[in-house]
Amino acid sequence: MSTRRSRQALAGLAGVALALTALPATAVQAADRAPSGSGSAPVSATEKIQDRLARDTAASLGDARWSAQLRTAALGSAAVDLLALSDRSGAPAGRRLEAAAAEANRDLAAAKGLGAGSGSLLRVGLADPSMRTALAKGVKPLVAAAVSDDRRNSVTAYDGAGRTYRLSADKVPDRPVYLIDVDTSKALAAGLDVLDRELAKLGVGAAGSPKAAGPRRSSASTGGMWTTKITSIRLNDDQEPWIKGGAEIYALVTGWGQDGVARVDTVQMPYLDDDGRTYYPNQVLVNWFNYKYNLADVVLMEDDGDTNYKELARAIAAILLTVTDQGAYTPLVDAVLAAIPDSWYTDDPDYVDSWYTLSRQEQGSRTGAAANGWMTVEPYWVQQF
Repeated sequence: MSTRRSRQALAGLAGVALALTALPATAVQAADRAPSGSGSAPVSATEKIQDRLARDTAASLGDARWSAQLRTAALGSAAVDLLALSDRSGAPAGRRLEAAAAEANRDLAAAKGLGAGSGSLLRVGLADPSMRTALAKGVKPLVAAAVSDDRRNSVTAYDGAGRTYRLSADKVPDRPVYLIDVDTSKALAAGLDVLDRELAKLGVGAAGSPKAAGPRRSSASTGGMWTTKITSIRLNDDQEPWIKGGAEIYALVTGWGQDGVARVDTVQMPYLDDDGRTYYPNQVLVNWFNYKYNLADVVLMEDDGDTNYKELARAIAAILLTVTDQGAYTPLVDAVLAAIPDSWYTDDPDYVDSWYTLSRQEQGSRTGAAANGWMTVEPYWVQQF
């Protein structure tokens, strides 16, 4: 399994761009038979939704007024909320696209196990900053959907006349390409809320105050609590992705709760944008008050846009509830990894790395079990007011 290799969602997409070259604009497959993830790898539900919206967006470009509005937005920002942009448009095509974007957004929220209150999750922007010059000069753009699988050897794009283009993964094309993508930063925040609620409901997450296990002083009586803080972290980069949307890193911290039941706590890491770069977040990773033993495990995961958080919570809980506390610390990383569907590993970004038996006294640098990254940690006392 490779390391996570994505960048901040569509923030320039310089390193995550559609590294593509346009083939002749003659016959290729019909759009409904050639979704953006065409190739040997299966196409996820979220990719199909984005591909459908990419076709609708391409079809809307025949409206000169709306096309100019979209061009101005793409030139002015790395990515824009497509639903909000089309909703503000007074152009007929913009209004029609708003309905399509609203439907796609509902379908996407459902596919990711999110509620109706997750907000607008789909956006559009130029696939690479180098395309700005051609777009500003009036070159007609194509529209494609982001995919989350590194194994894709081509991507399907659409133009305003309904033609389909097969683009290969060799270099950035001269022709501008609008990329339909999931706002993974927003989706992850909503998704972790769902994950926390579902895990708590299923009995392996934080559900109010933890039960005391034996003679243990509360954080109130001690005036604070011990935590483990990440002082620096770095993920490796062993292969450059091609047409990838935004991705966000989060951690699953696992251990034995004070009630002797396996427990999972989620930690979002919004700063962790680029592989091959060291970050110094000073972020609290483990709250030891939540755990019975002075050991915990950490699994780093990535949302590339296709994670279903309800399914993830159910899968993790189904495995962890079969593991019992034997009176001595038992690592839970393998149980968590066993719960993750095999298909998530084919894309490689979903699983990043894992750290076994991180102790409360741990201080210094630790390389992950998959050797995809390292982090430096230290004990940190959080004082109560």
